[in-house]
Amino acid sequence: MSQEYNESLQIQEITKLKPKHFADLVRSAQLIFDPTAGVSGKNIKVDWEEFGIPHDVAENLKSLGQQYQYASPHIPVEVIWSKLTPKTRIWFVENKDRLWQLEEAFPALDED
Repeated sequence: MSQEYNESLQIQEITKLKPKHFADLVRSAQLIFDPTAGVSGKNIKVDWEEFGIPHDVAENLKSLGQQYQYASPHIPVEVIWSKLTPKTRIWFVENKDRLWQLEEAFPALDED
């Protein structure tokens, strides 16, 4: 087994997060970076705190969304985890089952 695989399993075991939660987080981060989902001519200003996302967590996710703007949301668990601040990690664990609601509030990025 590779070290990355072992690290991924450890993260999932400790946090009770599954790969689908990480994919949801990446899709949410993409939305936070670009809530218009790439539609030109649209400019949306969003107060992420109204969605329960603290400012510093939103900034961390915005950076993640920019980095993976056009990527598949199925990025290795250990890669995503390493890019999250401690506060974002805590927020993510506490809100893992609500991320889909954020996706529903904005236009779909894709239909995967």
